[in-house]
Amino acid sequence: MIQFIDKHHDCFSNEFMRQTLNTHRAGGFITSRGYRQSKTRGLSSRRLRDVALVEHIRKIHAENYGIYGVRKMWHALRQGIDIGREQTTRLMRLSGVAGKPKGRSLKATP
Repeated sequence: MIQFIDKHHDCFSNEFMRQTLNTHRAGGFITSRGYRQSKTRGLSSRRLRDVALVEHIRKIHAENYGIYGVRKMWHALRQGIDIGREQTTRLMRLSGVAGKPKGRSLKATP
C-alpha cells in the first residue's frame, strides 16, 4: 500500500488516498503516523538476509551451469547455511532462478 501511495502521490493527496484505501481495506488501516514510520524504517533482518542469500543462490546456480533445481540447491546451501526447503524455493523464485526441466526436448518434423 505504501508503494501505491508513493506512486500516485502526484495525482491525489496522500491523506485522501489513505482515507479512501482504509474504507476498502479489510482487517486494518494505515494512519499518517504509520505511513511516516514505514517510510523511515530500515530494511528488516529477514530482508537483509534474503538479499545476501539471493546473491549466493545466483552464484551457486551459475557455477553449476544453471541446472540445479530446488532440491539440489537446498542441499548445496545446507553445507554452511541453516535454511529450509520452502525458503530455498521462495528465494529461487525471487531471484528468477530455476532448474533445468526434465524430459527430452521435442523435435519438429520437417
